[in-house]
Amino acid sequence: MLPIHLFRQNKELVLEGLKKKNFKELELVDKILSVDERRRALQVENDSIAASLNTAAKSIGQLMAKGDKAGAETVKETVGRQKDQAKEIAQNLAELEAELQDALVRLPNLPHSSVPFGKTPEENEIVRQAGDMPDLSAQKLPHWDLATKYGLIDFELGNKVTGSGFPVFMGQGARLQRALINYFLNYNIDAGYKEFCPPFMVNEASAYGTGQLPDKEGQMYHVTLDGFYLIPTAEVPVTNLYRDTIIPEQELPVKMTAYSPCFRREAGSYGKDVRGLNRVHQFDKVEVVQLAKPENSYDTLEGMVLHVEQLLQSLGLPYRILRLCGGDMSFASALTYDFEVYSAAQERWLEVSSVSNFETFQTNRMKVRYKDGAGKTQTVHSLNGSSLALPRIMACLLENNQTPEGIKIPAALQAYFGKEMIS
Repeated sequence: MLPIHLFRQNKELVLEGLKKKNFKELELVDKILSVDERRRALQVENDSIAASLNTAAKSIGQLMAKGDKAGAETVKETVGRQKDQAKEIAQNLAELEAELQDALVRLPNLPHSSVPFGKTPEENEIVRQAGDMPDLSAQKLPHWDLATKYGLIDFELGNKVTGSGFPVFMGQGARLQRALINYFLNYNIDAGYKEFCPPFMVNEASAYGTGQLPDKEGQMYHVTLDGFYLIPTAEVPVTNLYRDTIIPEQELPVKMTAYSPCFRREAGSYGKDVRGLNRVHQFDKVEVVQLAKPENSYDTLEGMVLHVEQLLQSLGLPYRILRLCGGDMSFASALTYDFEVYSAAQERWLEVSSVSNFETFQTNRMKVRYKDGAGKTQTVHSLNGSSLALPRIMACLLENNQTPEGIKIPAALQAYFGKEMIS
């Protein structure tokens, strides 16, 4: 959530950032300023009455000590009227606070100055591209056919048990999933991330804290009886572990990693983009999250990008890194880098990770803070990234490593998978 002082100090900066994010309800900025002005004026009046009541209380005591009961009663009558007035003001203040909060939570985060203008994925900037493109035979198969050929995934069985978008991994397919999860977790742990196994459902406060509510409620599965949400990413429960916490300065940065299944409704998805593992409603992902000092967070972001890049390099997958344009960024992000790997059989790029800096957007909501050397309470910056999401990684591993003899397993994974080849 954007801090209110930003609107007062630099309205034009806010408007410019919202336009870059392709946000349409720009009239909310003036509404926020208007409500805030009324709220502050009412707060001044409330403070004045409170001071007057304090003075009156002392005056009553002094009058009673002098035996001036009539004078004390007159002051008491004034106090009664002021208390009624203060009660009304308090109610109006609460209403204005709620109105201000409702408006603020509808605004996305402002983009970093390096974010390019643009509305569509085609306008994202390619930062760099690396890795060798596989040279496959004309008989190359997409991953959904390879999964059937080698008995790795049953998409129809998942449809029977749950519905479309819930694949069943089996045999060597399930084994490869487990190998990828263990490899990704160990890779992150070796880089200094502490492993967590969080709940896979969260309450409304947690979903609000990381910005899924009120922006993405339609994309989450809601357990209505209990008011819980199935998590769309481990970012949600992991970041909320520090909600309402003041972190000791010497513990920053906080580095966390977690595996979780992820649940996304993906409403409106259809066509070739959802074939096989390209877009599913339940998938596995390993996440990295950091909480950092504001002055260090963009160096931290670059370090996380390098971390994910080296992980992709270890898998031997061709990849490219994109800096997302304003219109393609998430609601909460200030700057996002997307990683895409090349699917040789489908002959297209598939997104496998997003690494983002949210600055104080999430931590303002969650009240995650630290005290600096001067003893002043500061809000930390939150960052997260996929390290990595499994479905499209598996799709590209299967497609890019297919041979007439079977599917080669990258050297980095062989100790986890236990074999060099799926055959």
